[in-house]
Amino acid sequence: MKNLVEELKWRGLYHDSMPGTEEQLLKEATAAYIGFDPTADSLHIGSMVQIILLVHLKNFGHQPIALVGGATGMIGDPSGKSDERNLLNEETLAKNVAGIKSVLSRFLDFGTEGKNAPLMVNNYDWMKEFSFIDFAREVGKRITVNYMMAKDSVKKRFSGEGEGMSFTEFTYQLIQGYDFYHLYKNYNCLLQMGGSDQWGNITTGTELVRRMGGENAKAYALTTPLITKADGSKFGKSEGGNIWLDADKTSVYKFYQFWVNATDADAEKYIKIFTFLDKDTIEALIEEHRQAPHLRILQKKLAEEITVFVHSREELEKAIQASNILFGNATSEDLKQLDGATFLEVFDGVPQAEVAKGDIENGIDIVSLLNEKTGFLKSNGEARRALSENSISVNREKVTEESQVSSKDLINGQFILLQRGKKNYFVIRAV
Repeated sequence: MKNLVEELKWRGLYHDSMPGTEEQLLKEATAAYIGFDPTADSLHIGSMVQIILLVHLKNFGHQPIALVGGATGMIGDPSGKSDERNLLNEETLAKNVAGIKSVLSRFLDFGTEGKNAPLMVNNYDWMKEFSFIDFAREVGKRITVNYMMAKDSVKKRFSGEGEGMSFTEFTYQLIQGYDFYHLYKNYNCLLQMGGSDQWGNITTGTELVRRMGGENAKAYALTTPLITKADGSKFGKSEGGNIWLDADKTSVYKFYQFWVNATDADAEKYIKIFTFLDKDTIEALIEEHRQAPHLRILQKKLAEEITVFVHSREELEKAIQASNILFGNATSEDLKQLDGATFLEVFDGVPQAEVAKGDIENGIDIVSLLNEKTGFLKSNGEARRALSENSISVNREKVTEESQVSSKDLINGQFILLQRGKKNYFVIRAV
């Protein structure tokens, strides 16, 4: 077997592991799982590390198992939280589980067969029939309260952060631990992986496997570091909130822009973590970038690779085209190929005015449109001066004082882009 741990280490994807983990992965093809908490009906880029870890597992000949926590999602993971989480109802949970399954299926083919074919499981399937008494007898007696209290996720809540911890959340590590035992027993799963904040929950699982699986039972743990930006702030969020992996929640343009706008220091780190480019290629890119950082070679390659991985090559090309509209020499035809949502995101923050669609369809002279109808320019006189200076464009095409704007100029049947000079934009929305 190729050395997966060595690969994870140079990529910055390795934080810690239990003794024997690396040796097990070198010895034979190994089934390993990662859990995904169904707190929303999609996943955002905060989950990308774990998705990429599952893909690396598959590429290195091991069997990846993605566990969607339909049962644990009903309780709430206390790790990294200072307060009790609001419980989700079954309908919301079912919707969230289906959404997460849909996202994960884009990265791993769960329909294939074979020794290391990816699997997707939902812990609700085996927990729903488990009575409280049976769980207390079979699982609860195996782990002492002292052991559970020693976990950081528990200790922090008991030491005064927030309002303490309910019994419900206290049991979380036992249920997650039982997941590991169930997968060990039914799928010969020997390894659980997750973020470093999951170490306590994961090691409870390895302990349960050993105590419930018999004298020859073995179980391992491996964690990844929590990704931060170079300035120490949390990775994965923009000013507008989470960057989601579904285009209907975060447009491909906005997704692409997130990576293109990474700092140099972050791009050097992210290109190792979030792409599958080999070491030599990455080192050559970093060196090329350092020679001419203003070209943003690293950021563009990072954005290209991860946008293709999450969306597609075709969607990447559309995102680049949308980016060029603001920063390149886009034409009227380029503008007209943008869908409405992407158009608004490209020109987010640009001043807007509404004009009656009927007026546009009847035709409006350009001077009236620049001043009276929109207030883009302060007076008819200023509008005429700008036109005589050849500095006014409609949808990126220069216009003169005699121009009329009509329905043929509408982008997506609803927008017109006015421009004075290179950077002074104004959006008209036909209503």
